[in-house]
Amino acid sequence: MAQSESDFLDKNDIPEKTSRTVEREREEARYTNVIVKRIDESTRHPDDILERTIEEGQEQLYRPFISLLLSAFAAALILSFTVMAVALVVSGLANVDEPFVSRVSVALVYPLGFILCVLSGTQLFTEHTATAIYPVLDKRASPKRLLRLWATVILGNLLGAFCGALLLTSTDKVIGASAGYEAIGHHLVSYPFKDLLLSAVLAGWLMAIGAWLLRASASATSHIFAIYIVTFLIGLGGLHHSIAGAVEMFAALLVSPQFTIQQAAFFIGTAVAGNLIGGSIFVGVLNYAQIRSTQLPAPRS
Repeated sequence: MAQSESDFLDKNDIPEKTSRTVEREREEARYTNVIVKRIDESTRHPDDILERTIEEGQEQLYRPFISLLLSAFAAALILSFTVMAVALVVSGLANVDEPFVSRVSVALVYPLGFILCVLSGTQLFTEHTATAIYPVLDKRASPKRLLRLWATVILGNLLGAFCGALLLTSTDKVIGASAGYEAIGHHLVSYPFKDLLLSAVLAGWLMAIGAWLLRASASATSHIFAIYIVTFLIGLGGLHHSIAGAVEMFAALLVSPQFTIQQAAFFIGTAVAGNLIGGSIFVGVLNYAQIRSTQLPAPRS
């Protein structure tokens, strides 16, 4: 009797299935339609979140320059509303001698601009510190592409931050938050390099966790909740977000001669570096390493 070609294949030549592959096959046997799984609003498996994030990261890495720049510009403009809200709260509580009350009040309004920004689909630098690094770690994109993305987004964000600050201060007769911008400015420049850097690392870490949580859930309600949690913690801790902080720093420069361009450059440069470290290393590299290291071959039956 003739034997098929597959009969001559050595068992060792057959690729081993990972534990997640076996799990997916069991899921597919249970559900009749894969689409049901893709629109399911339950929590996704970490392997699936990573794969989805890699694909989204690839899309952004190969996005045209002008599209990415304009999206980043719009993101910082939208984030200006967080700065407006925080400055108004700080101004209103200037005579309140309860630091904890002030912190909680600021933290409650701090997420508002971030929610608008993320739900609008515009590009924040702190979102890409981790998201864009996954395709590079998975060897689906080059480090050059990653650096291009980071440079483009941070450029667009900073241009938008300045324009947002200019709009806020130009309408201050209506808003009435100049005292708040000045007080926030003193908070931004009052820390030495080490303290500012570590604060920015924590803020970048939280923002990258938020970006991961967005891909872990499907519903808009879950997205809003995830954004609110991480940005509330940033506001409560007084941590330094590079783009929101850039709007705050530019606004302080525009309303008060007490601040200098050198102070603004020092703050923004340090905050960007800290956010980058916190997002790319504490979330991006660690997430990728721990998920990929669990994708071991499933035991043979």
